[in-house]
Amino acid sequence: MGILDDKRILVAGVTMDSSIGFAVARIAQEQGAEVLVSNFGRALGITRRIVARLPQAAPVIELDVTDDDHLARLPELIGEHVDALDGVVHSIAYGNPETVLGDKFLTAPWPDVAQAVHVSAYSLQALTAAVLPVLAPRASIVGMTFDASVAWPAYDWMGVAKAGLESCARYLARDLGPRGHRVNLVAAGPLKTLAAKAIPGFEELESMWSERAPLGWDETDQLPTARAVVALLSDFFPATTGEIVHVDGGFHAMGA
Repeated sequence: MGILDDKRILVAGVTMDSSIGFAVARIAQEQGAEVLVSNFGRALGITRRIVARLPQAAPVIELDVTDDDHLARLPELIGEHVDALDGVVHSIAYGNPETVLGDKFLTAPWPDVAQAVHVSAYSLQALTAAVLPVLAPRASIVGMTFDASVAWPAYDWMGVAKAGLESCARYLARDLGPRGHRVNLVAAGPLKTLAAKAIPGFEELESMWSERAPLGWDETDQLPTARAVVALLSDFFPATTGEIVHVDGGFHAMGA
């Protein structure tokens, strides 16, 4: 038996097998879930090839979370595979590394900042609103963040976007709680994903974790993060919402 037996889960944002979304999809399947994944554009073909590496076949849905037409047809596309969703994973973020990352906070142009906020923060609300018609009772929404309570080297406007994401999750928890749905985030330490490689100065963040995380930290291991997401998707946290669970080796709790 698995903790997600008979649950139907959408993992939005799976590109490479090194991505957190892929690890979540794999662990979710191993724990008994029926998994759908999504991506869009040129990455869609890559995703379709990558999901072949999952333990079981997984349908791939085209979804650009900034496209109103994609969001409007999402319930119909989901309905082609499952009759409802018990969980949704938001593993989506983007900021132009040339303009909004890498010590460019003072020079970033608004259109690129707006894109980062749209894709990385507002999209949690947009995706949640889109799937509301097909959410099963007591469904769980889980998003991915990177601790936005402080300023980080090089992270710049993505840090602001993640702060928006964290606030968005709290308001969604407020509004979806009366419907019986939970909304939580997992704050992972730095991981060597495709997105992380695009961040100028990412190596500086990695070095901090190896020095200060009391449990240690392996930036190549997505498993601890994926397990936390799967746990929040399960029924093991029935009264937890609006929470940020840190999976960072304890780094967030340490001082200088």
